[in-house]
Amino acid sequence: MRPQENTERPARLRVGVVGAGRVGSALGAALARAGHEVVAASGVSERSRRLAETRLPDARITDPSDVVDSADLVLLTVPDDDLEPLVRGLVETGADVTGTFLVHTSGAHGYQVLAPATAVGALPLALHPVMTFTGRDEDVERLASASFGVTAPDTLRPIAEALVVEMGAEPVWIPEEHRTLYHTALAGGANHLVTLVAESAALLGAAGVDNPARLLGPLLGAALDNALRLGMDGLSGPVLRGDTATVAAHIGELRRHSPESVPAYIALARLTADRALAAGLLKPHDAERLLDVLQD
Repeated sequence: MRPQENTERPARLRVGVVGAGRVGSALGAALARAGHEVVAASGVSERSRRLAETRLPDARITDPSDVVDSADLVLLTVPDDDLEPLVRGLVETGADVTGTFLVHTSGAHGYQVLAPATAVGALPLALHPVMTFTGRDEDVERLASASFGVTAPDTLRPIAEALVVEMGAEPVWIPEEHRTLYHTALAGGANHLVTLVAESAALLGAAGVDNPARLLGPLLGAALDNALRLGMDGLSGPVLRGDTATVAAHIGELRRHSPESVPAYIALARLTADRALAAGLLKPHDAERLLDVLQD
């Protein structure tokens, strides 16, 4: 018998995972730890199937429709662009979603992407883990320090938040209309950070540094801590000081060693100057001189 919509805490559920890769297998394992039963999983790649077999040993590997038919709660852990076609396809092929919790993990979407299934009785939840997943053993353990962006119909909010708590994480409510903005903020911070750090390491290597990580680790760790605690008040560096000659020299070196990164450096330096000026950290005349240097 399916759980009812007004249940404030999910009972023991039969869980299915469609797309049992790095994210799906980790969340499935976390739900199993919480006392739910992972009964079925599907995966396209060989790696996904191996992860399912390792992390979800009691689940049979089958096709998506069978996963849905077998479960009370189905994790749809597929790429963002595949989610809507998957949901539409499940409905069109007659998968029984009535009374089933359909849970997707896309940060870019709220629960409206599940509308085709909701229209035939599914219970839609959007639970986005704010964490990176590598496919390694620590993925499940990291959930204990993670947050989830939670979006759901008001009647299902208690259940959505309870599921996150059961996995050891913290639910953070994101209104449906702000879901894309929420994901933009996360992707801009986390994804671009990787690119910036890798670029810094490559430039240090070109400068003859044998172990760039040794230099960058303490510096970037302190910068991240400052930014999270202090916001723009944690800023340091040549833009804050109005050192236009230094900034110009940086651009010149980048043109020689990494010309493809020059537009990004200029754009970020302009944004930094704008934010610092608005915060009263950069003097107007220094900002004017910087903007003269920061021309395309």
